[in-house]
Amino acid sequence: MILAKHRFYPDSVRVRPLSKWAPALLLVIPPLCWAGNVVLARSVIHTIPPISLAFWRWTLAFLLLMPFAWPHLKTDWSLFLRHWKMMVGLSIFGIAAFNTLLYLAVHTTTAINSALIQTTMPAFILVMTMIGFRENVGFRQVSGVVLCILGAAVVVLRGDLQVLLHLSFVQGDILMLVAVMCYGIYTVLLKKRPPIHPMTFLSMTFGIGAMMLAPLYWWENQTMQVMVWSSQVAAAVGYVAVFPSIVAYFCWNRGTELIGPNRAGLFINLVPVFAAIMSLIWLNEPPQFFHLAGMGLVVGGMVLFNL
Repeated sequence: MILAKHRFYPDSVRVRPLSKWAPALLLVIPPLCWAGNVVLARSVIHTIPPISLAFWRWTLAFLLLMPFAWPHLKTDWSLFLRHWKMMVGLSIFGIAAFNTLLYLAVHTTTAINSALIQTTMPAFILVMTMIGFRENVGFRQVSGVVLCILGAAVVVLRGDLQVLLHLSFVQGDILMLVAVMCYGIYTVLLKKRPPIHPMTFLSMTFGIGAMMLAPLYWWENQTMQVMVWSSQVAAAVGYVAVFPSIVAYFCWNRGTELIGPNRAGLFINLVPVFAAIMSLIWLNEPPQFFHLAGMGLVVGGMVLFNL
């Protein structure tokens, strides 16, 4: 049952009863934005250092949100201080760690691989909700998640079981798996987020994430690669700050509240579909047979889970 009045949303932003399709519509938007994020990150690997992209993404998103969040932040400040540990935890896993690892990963793996590996996220979410919140999980749900994992494994192994024998994983694939685990933790912890306004929540997690990345950003510019601003770089930072950050996170957080992390996690499986289309158009990364096989298993697992 979907409830419009949720304890995380104050009276000022409570909405009328939603149709059964509203959460699904909300949760389709983030995968579309995140697929664009993966493809864009892959396209700018030679012009924007990974930590610099993550730092400026969250810094700009924070600055764009603050004019709208400020009135609510003043009201929610005492609640924020009371729950600061949870806010810091959410910022670490969902903001600083996940996206920085993703940007590092695309330097050594393809955009399609990065997107498909994210389909393991429902499995991590399912396991964490079972352990942390004692939620009951049916056989069909487990079977659906297993199919999603098999689909991601087909991609990681490039359709070749010999890869297992030689353990020839690409470094970027491993980084993506770690990133997925981080975002799975973030999604599950949303059940414990403090009852503050969505604008307050987004702006503060974005700001905390940017602060955590600031020392790493300075280190990267001093020892690795200096970020050189240009119109292309500014456009890329603007895109990742608005769509994969503000738009996607607002829709994801709200959709997760409405239907829970287990069902919301399945929508991550749409990322590779969108990413494959975008990669084909912009990056000249045509899907291979193992990509199509992996997608088939992922879609089958998603359908089985919902049954």
